[in-house]
Amino acid sequence: MNIKYTHNNNDLNLQHIGEQVYLKGWISNKRNLGKMIFLDLRDFTGNVQLIVKSDHLQYQQILCLKIETVVEVKGLVIERINKNKKSITNDIEVLISELFILSPAKTLPFSINSTSIESLEEIRLKYRYLDLRRNEMKLFLITRHNITQIIRQNLLVNDFLELETPLLSKSTPEGARDYLVPSRLYAGKFYALPQSPQIFKQLYMISGFERYFQIARCFRDEDLRSDRQPEFTQIDIETSFLTKKNIMHLIENIMIDLFQKIWYKNLSSPFLTLTYEKAINTYGTDKPDLRFELPIENITHYLKQEFIQKNIFNSEIRGIKVKKNFSKINLTNKIINKYKSLLKEKYNLNLVTLKKENQVIKGFLSQHINDNSFLKEDEIFFSFNDYSQDQLYINKALGFVRNQLAQDLNLIDYNRESLLWITDFPLFEFDVKTNRYYSTHHPFTAPKDISIFKKNPIKSFAQSYDLVWNGYEIGGGSLRINDYSIQQLMFKTLGFTEVEIEKKFGFFIESLKYGTPPHGGIALGLDRLSMLFNKTNNIRNVIGFPKTQSAKDLMLETPDSVEQEQLKILNLNY
Repeated sequence: MNIKYTHNNNDLNLQHIGEQVYLKGWISNKRNLGKMIFLDLRDFTGNVQLIVKSDHLQYQQILCLKIETVVEVKGLVIERINKNKKSITNDIEVLISELFILSPAKTLPFSINSTSIESLEEIRLKYRYLDLRRNEMKLFLITRHNITQIIRQNLLVNDFLELETPLLSKSTPEGARDYLVPSRLYAGKFYALPQSPQIFKQLYMISGFERYFQIARCFRDEDLRSDRQPEFTQIDIETSFLTKKNIMHLIENIMIDLFQKIWYKNLSSPFLTLTYEKAINTYGTDKPDLRFELPIENITHYLKQEFIQKNIFNSEIRGIKVKKNFSKINLTNKIINKYKSLLKEKYNLNLVTLKKENQVIKGFLSQHINDNSFLKEDEIFFSFNDYSQDQLYINKALGFVRNQLAQDLNLIDYNRESLLWITDFPLFEFDVKTNRYYSTHHPFTAPKDISIFKKNPIKSFAQSYDLVWNGYEIGGGSLRINDYSIQQLMFKTLGFTEVEIEKKFGFFIESLKYGTPPHGGIALGLDRLSMLFNKTNNIRNVIGFPKTQSAKDLMLETPDSVEQEQLKILNLNY
């Protein structure tokens, strides 16, 4: 039966007492007290309590209703005697006169109302449509929507155009494996799903569209982590004729607006800026969390000169100093041994310590120390006993120690927010496994100094900038190459032959020859932004229908096999 729908649940208040109302929603809870039944009716706006008295003609039918059955109800709004302060509609309840079942529900595979549901992630993902009925999940996705709209409005008022780019694209090397789509019409040919709209947004700039943005779906077949998905969403932005500072200022204003409108918090600007070198040397990472201190320290100059000359060739003696007892938490041998095991497994390094007792340094290198003033009696110094390793490698291992100490000693100030820019990345990074250089960001990033790039590309720095929030990279951007000869040199430096450059990027090199404006941009990770604004550490919580950490969809049971006939049509044989 089609009855009138007069109110959302959260519209109801004391002003509606005595009115007949018509409501629709899900039965989210049911309590049988013998003489009456209490039902909680949930719609998207919230819950309202319903009452059915024992003399009601539908009493037995309602008694048998299963949780999550969808109903229409007609009833009288009355004042609630036992008010529930947790509910917006706590002042009223609805005395049911008629109830119609729109869709019955089976017995649920898990309790939607349970407070201990986080551990049931596999079954939640299998029945995602039930999981999304939970209020927590609803709020996660509403926040995601709000983030998207706030960013969109900021860009629109700054004269950006929201433009689309193709999803069926060309396979180009951008740092991860492509998802390939076979062509039915052209045997042995493939499209690729875009890892980012990078080339297309630059082509928009070459085409004369000076300000572009897109809420872009991207795809990367890479090893997954808890904060990664094979398909993800980024706020993709590109501009012509703006400087690096202009772009950073634009993004800072967006972040300030997000904090004000979502958390009612004020951020100060400009944000702190650290060079890549400073971040790595001080914090051991290009994504430092500055809600706690623990800088990496160089103690080489405290050592005896003869030891330095004999042993220190490729690196310095660096480490992290921390108090033995912090906030009543003891840095016990058990914790230290845990660190030693982790560092040996992850970095193949031996973690060692220095302590000071009765003004005497004890432990690693103690006999080679010339000046012990760098260490106090209540402190421990963590370092490594390998002097041959590359300094970058040592710094990254110390960055790992720094984060472990912060977590175990409760050093993180959760009332603070750490937003900063990391700039001046190396243009290239060397991969030991493949014995070749790769672009630190992507091969379209402009070098900081063209003359150095032409003479010695490997020593070049990039005109790039990453935005880091509480240890997470939430955005990365750069100024782009707008000279075709520099772009060709970039590809050659990465090991591409002339034939490969023409095959993979010939169209783009050609486009750069027709007047290309200086341009640059940035991409903000919408999934990570949503994760952080929702204060959850699981990125799957803020995506409507995510994949697992092993890239599976448990609800659709994908990836899945397909019929041989489909493969035959696509000229594929398995």
